[in-house]
Amino acid sequence: MSPDIAVKICGLGTAADVAATAAAGAVYGGFVFFAKSPRNLSFDAAAALAVDAPVGLAKVALTVDADNAFLDALTAQVPLDMLQLHGHESPARVTEVKARYGLPVMKAVGVADAADLATLDTYLTVADQILVDAKPPRTAELPGGNGLSFDWRLIAGRRWPVPWMLAGGLTPDNVAEAIRVTGARQVDVSSGVESAPGVKDATRIAAFCRAAQGAVART
Repeated sequence: MSPDIAVKICGLGTAADVAATAAAGAVYGGFVFFAKSPRNLSFDAAAALAVDAPVGLAKVALTVDADNAFLDALTAQVPLDMLQLHGHESPARVTEVKARYGLPVMKAVGVADAADLATLDTYLTVADQILVDAKPPRTAELPGGNGLSFDWRLIAGRRWPVPWMLAGGLTPDNVAEAIRVTGARQVDVSSGVESAPGVKDATRIAAFCRAAQGAVART
């Protein structure tokens, strides 16, 4: 058993979602701030959820190429523990966001083939965490939450100097295998625990956490 596998449930939209996430033993709860996403939240709605979130659940804000005005308003209204940058933010932008807001920053990097790992490496000295996600298709409107995975063998045995999290097409049925192949100690899921786009399923959240925490990662 590996109870130290940390789970992030992203795209929470209701108080019931937050409660189910905490009850299942997840470490992170993600709120999406991207207008095109079915999981998008207003600042007011997110603030209400964040204020009532159980102690110990880290509150993560997912933003996409957000400017300072947007982030100023977001951080002023919503109590957060981490910012997740899920767009085309440069390493310099990551550094700027960290300095301006004083919050840990997780940078998402899309992976489709080995060449994308070089892009990931450019963030290792500036981001507090890396989210290794499946690269979306060129025609996709969403940078994540598309239910797509990548070839996990691309990162099998890889080690990075900062904490990293595996995302992309994970479900209660495949997360244990993903952990075994990649050695991930943190995993992120959104669409894989939904009954419809943007609608979280408490039963699937619980099943995902059980499967992840029961997995044995390859050493």
